[in-house]
Amino acid sequence: MLHTLNIARPERSLVTALQHKIDQKTKPPGALGGLERLALQIGLVQQTLSPALDSPHIAVFAGDHGAAKAGVSAFPQEVTWQMVENFLAGGAAINVFARANGLTLRIVDAGVAHDFGVRDGLVDAKIAPGTRNYLDEAAMTPDQCTTALTRGMTLARDFAANGCKVLGFGEMGIGNTAAASLITHHLTGTPLADCIGRGTGLDDPGLARKRALLMQAAARAGVSVSSSGGSEHAQTVLAEFGGFEIAMMAGAMLGAAEAGMLLLIDGFIVGAAFLVAARIEPAIVDYAVFCHRSAEPGHQAQLKAFDAEPLIDLGLRLGEGTGAALAWPLVRAAAAFLNEMASFESAGVAEKQ
Repeated sequence: MLHTLNIARPERSLVTALQHKIDQKTKPPGALGGLERLALQIGLVQQTLSPALDSPHIAVFAGDHGAAKAGVSAFPQEVTWQMVENFLAGGAAINVFARANGLTLRIVDAGVAHDFGVRDGLVDAKIAPGTRNYLDEAAMTPDQCTTALTRGMTLARDFAANGCKVLGFGEMGIGNTAAASLITHHLTGTPLADCIGRGTGLDDPGLARKRALLMQAAARAGVSVSSSGGSEHAQTVLAEFGGFEIAMMAGAMLGAAEAGMLLLIDGFIVGAAFLVAARIEPAIVDYAVFCHRSAEPGHQAQLKAFDAEPLIDLGLRLGEGTGAALAWPLVRAAAAFLNEMASFESAGVAEKQ
């Protein structure tokens, strides 16, 4: 199990000053809607009236799942390492969106069943070449789970030490929507069937098979289902069903929040990692920006658990951190209007009577 973390809820004493600054901009009160709430959140996370979103990164965590070969995905397991190669070559959607939006991209091998060697742009944090098959046994040992969480925390601290103040999360791992479904079910109490979607594009028979297999996995593990379980319960669920990429993401989220960074939460699989992180340390929720609403049905249960309204809803279900990259201009715009937009006084504009 993880040692005690030092994640505090952002000090609320700045709320009045931040809200006053927002309200004094040359606009009717509340006219920028959700951007105003986002600007307030950014100011609170950074504890300043003039936030700076320096060195924004997206980290894509990759890992393989032992259950993938049982038929929980429409794609073969080999696609995980092949897509990592695509990331390293700059050809995937997340590469395109990161370049378009000025985001630094890092690819993390958390546990891919492939030997990449030393490669530019690849962080080798491999725990093992994929998890075990959770249909037969726990996906990872407790020690492996703790190691993955700890390595994720270390990675985030390294990013922070190099000036990163915003960290977005993405993932790659054939079979990881199945793992996310099991995690979401066990940590939100949502019926498992309502957490299972088509993932990479399963047809009706494939979806039925996926549901049957995940029901089998849940019965095998016999872990309690709880929407209010604490850290120990979350880590047990993670070890039973998670992937190394999900565990390492959860650790990186905890490390990033501890360092005072803003977290860009992508879709369903990243959301599963965030569920784990938030059960380990509830204060992390204040640091999170929920970037988009995934087309995967289980994502609705995750958003409901946090009473979250995501920034965009484009029917995305690709993963890779693409939703976080596409939402980034809105995050940047929120900080920009707070810092740069004129006030009624500075612009010489009469206020509302």
